[in-house]
Amino acid sequence: MDQRSADQPKQEERPTSHAATPDALPSGPALAFNGLFKGFDGIPVLRDITARFEPGTVNVLAGENGAGKSTLFKIISGQLAPDKGILTIKGVPVYVFDPRHAQQLGVSIIPQELLPIPDMKVWENLMIGREKTSVFGFLRRGDMVAEARRLLEEFGLDIDPQASMRRLGVASTQMIEIIKATSRDSSIVLMDEPSSSLSTRETEQLFRVIRVMRSRGACILYTSHRMEEIEQISDTVAIMRDGAFIRHDPTSALTERQIIADMVGRDVPDLFPDRKLSRSDRTVLEVQDLRVAGYGASTSFSVKAGEIVGLGGLVGAGRSELLEGLFGLRRATGSVSVDGQPFGLGNPAASIRRGLAMVPEDRKLAGVLTSLSILDNVTLPHLDRFTNAAGFVDHAERRTRTLDVLGRTRVKYSKLTQTLSHLSGGNQQKIAIARWLVTGTPKLLILDEPTRGIDVGARSEIYKLVQELADSGVAVLLASSDMPELINLSHRILVMRGGAIAGELSRDEVSQEAILRFAMGKTKHAA
Repeated sequence: MDQRSADQPKQEERPTSHAATPDALPSGPALAFNGLFKGFDGIPVLRDITARFEPGTVNVLAGENGAGKSTLFKIISGQLAPDKGILTIKGVPVYVFDPRHAQQLGVSIIPQELLPIPDMKVWENLMIGREKTSVFGFLRRGDMVAEARRLLEEFGLDIDPQASMRRLGVASTQMIEIIKATSRDSSIVLMDEPSSSLSTRETEQLFRVIRVMRSRGACILYTSHRMEEIEQISDTVAIMRDGAFIRHDPTSALTERQIIADMVGRDVPDLFPDRKLSRSDRTVLEVQDLRVAGYGASTSFSVKAGEIVGLGGLVGAGRSELLEGLFGLRRATGSVSVDGQPFGLGNPAASIRRGLAMVPEDRKLAGVLTSLSILDNVTLPHLDRFTNAAGFVDHAERRTRTLDVLGRTRVKYSKLTQTLSHLSGGNQQKIAIARWLVTGTPKLLILDEPTRGIDVGARSEIYKLVQELADSGVAVLLASSDMPELINLSHRILVMRGGAIAGELSRDEVSQEAILRFAMGKTKHAA
């Protein structure tokens, strides 16, 4: 996807070999909408959705969080019924909206918010709904374990089918959910940000699976906020804004700038802020021989005030584990000091007192509480700071501080009592950052996949916020699987492999190739 202006469409046509050959496909659309409407509490979420998607094509749904993509997916998969309009699957109008009926019609969905059963094993999760039984009705566990192992090997995953789902990381869990959906020979597959937790290698693996499904005639609807993915995998792009389709065109007819402008309703010329370096000579974080549970290697590094240090590496390299060990969420040994003052590991409260703040990878599990209000999410972690000597909470101060930090972090909301679950993913992530700024500015901000599953407009605002914090002297430690994000935000990148730092790249040395070489255990430069 190039950066040319909207009035300069690409001259080079997209190869027709990306889609299945017409002779191999059934006639008529795989999926069609005619005047779909859906609202909640009188507020329209989908407005007059009319479109058709052909068999053997990959179609990206692009739009900001809250544009209506997830609601449309829920209608197609039978989780919701439209208020008006007609949904047609393979030429047959749908009148029964039920997930089981949708599956019978050939619809599979991979949601962004994963729904595995953590207390069950991998093979049990994979085989739910298609259990193998004997003539007497007994489960054939051995056969199901073997089938699960075959599926895992087919996708190139080295995961024990007998392992508990609870032991898997986010990326492995995502791949299990993808396997579960795509192994059913579905004719319509809905993928909601499927690569958000995957490494570059795993994303390429996913794309290979998508191309196989496309060649077999499957119609794939794929939401993504990554511009490079849109060009690489899609045949068409359908852009949604405020519950309506703004555009539905072949990918080859669109530019990246057009797509972003249509998504946000305005021109966004620069996604990333200027990568200026305001670093001082003051070392904020000093780490010596840090060894995290589960990894044998140790690592040492430092971060200076105003510096954004990126952590790169493949999934399983130990980036999240390093950050959790540093903050006290995971058992670790070694020496850590902030502004020259050492403190003990394994105690998040001590880390916070020393000026550390952390926004974790999964904001809904460890970052924010979606069932609580904006006010509570921002201030509850610091309630003691708003309590006077008599034990009474100063609610006026809570509100004043919260309003101030929401303005600084550009959160879009209606009122402080609004439940966080009603905010978009981007605004929830801003809240996860804002809660660390309400009582002051941290010395070190730890960010683990800060824009996972967030739309382009919100990404741009979060990038600006991170740069502003660095400009004010905050040291930033950033782990990201998104290569453009890692390269364009970081002043320096530490590439991890096997729980240790395999190499360091200055801002002048950084490239995707250099990062991948270190991540794969090779030298920085080709021989």
